[in-house]
Amino acid sequence: MSVRRPEFSDLDLANNAYGLQLNDDQIVEYQAMLEGVCLDYDIVDEMGAVEPEVRYPRTPGIHPDPDENPFNAWYVKSEIKGKPGGKLHGLTVALKDNICVAGMPMMNGSSTLEGYVPDIDATIVPRMLDEGATILGKAQCEYFCVSGSSHTSAQGPVRNPYNERHSAGGSSSGCSALVASGEVDLAVGTDQGGSVRIPAAYAGFCGMKATHGLVPYTGLIPIEMTLDHVGLMSGTVKNNALFLEVLAGYDGLDPRQVRLPDNFDYTSDLDKGCEGLKIAVITEGFGWKNSERDVDEAVKSAADLLRKLGAEVSEVSMPMHRHGHAIWSPVAVEGTVHQLEGLNHGSNWKGLYVTSLMRAQRDWKSKSSLFPPDLKSVLLAAHYFTNQYSGQYYAKAQNLVRKLKSAYERVLNEYDLLLMPTVPLQAPELPPHDTDATTFVTRALEMNANTAPFNVTGLPALSIPCAMRNDLPVGMMMIGKDFSEATLYRAAAAFEGEYNWKKT
Repeated sequence: MSVRRPEFSDLDLANNAYGLQLNDDQIVEYQAMLEGVCLDYDIVDEMGAVEPEVRYPRTPGIHPDPDENPFNAWYVKSEIKGKPGGKLHGLTVALKDNICVAGMPMMNGSSTLEGYVPDIDATIVPRMLDEGATILGKAQCEYFCVSGSSHTSAQGPVRNPYNERHSAGGSSSGCSALVASGEVDLAVGTDQGGSVRIPAAYAGFCGMKATHGLVPYTGLIPIEMTLDHVGLMSGTVKNNALFLEVLAGYDGLDPRQVRLPDNFDYTSDLDKGCEGLKIAVITEGFGWKNSERDVDEAVKSAADLLRKLGAEVSEVSMPMHRHGHAIWSPVAVEGTVHQLEGLNHGSNWKGLYVTSLMRAQRDWKSKSSLFPPDLKSVLLAAHYFTNQYSGQYYAKAQNLVRKLKSAYERVLNEYDLLLMPTVPLQAPELPPHDTDATTFVTRALEMNANTAPFNVTGLPALSIPCAMRNDLPVGMMMIGKDFSEATLYRAAAAFEGEYNWKKT
């Protein structure tokens, strides 16, 4: 089989797109010259694909009926049993539906990808199965994973188990409802601006965004490579730490992974308590324009409890934190669309390219009218700023990330962890299906002022529930130096062991 040769019209289209000013005779001349390039493409086309081996039997699964899916959280249910024994033996897992599982449908929350079936497993899939986990299926996520709420999926809104009129958080929305309701023990989400920690705060469970690159992102749909994080979701701190022990480490296929530690022990210190830990409560993490008093007060009360448990707790001002979301914004806005324009994997990086996904997504522009308002707003903003300023603000923001990270690290040189509300507000009500675009977008993007800075800096951040107010959970977030996940788990386990947040 040979690749299709470019016709005159194909090259004329490129001529006009790049302003080459070739005349018809010159286009014909170049058409003949390109035969040599086409022959090289023929050779590549004939060679076999180089893809990871798929292990563990599975079926495509089923789309559950509403009575089996009370929070609209599942996309596909299909059981994959892991090896007997292992660290995760007996624990059940849901996977966000932007994670490749060979033979199982994946739509990334979007109508434009519906019908696609991956041909590979993401690296993390066999890792958890090798350690005895049982995967129960794929959980719904938000449309292209852009929203921090749970109302944008093409499959309809995901509902919060604590109050079904309210958001379960996003974009790992289905995982949120399944963990919060106890239907699964563990879930894997992704987090580019808070998409694991926001659900953890809205729905009351443990959500870890580990240091950038610690968990391989291979086989997951990216949004922006410098923001992409795998996130772990669980009902308990111990299970979360155990899960990270299994999933962390190099896979040789993800260029996000650099200078990883040698030790992936996150459970040995869980019983040490928090005595002697130094905690900085960041003043600027409170009192945002949309902050709710109940949230700020609950997190400050939680800090007081950590002090009573033996931690040294101080309030510290870090003004640069107030600019963290602004620095993240150009990276997220322009980077997300650059990634889309690059057919979901782009180029100029070494790693595993999921070519079947690239084929499935190649015509997304022809279906963009189907996109929800939040995604349309990102596309409009990215097109304007990229074309008006040639990517300069994306680049400047990336340069400013070093200054932002240094500001956090200066505090972390004196303290073991930072503490603040995960999100400024509790889970809001889901908007009606016919709401206006402004309300739709506001609900999708209103909550990540505290979470987003730690995506762009890559620092590890853990959200745990710290109170119940208005019959909804409140989340607090702990942040540490690169690869200090064990310290975050230690502090979180101490709090969890001494405090029943559901009764306060």
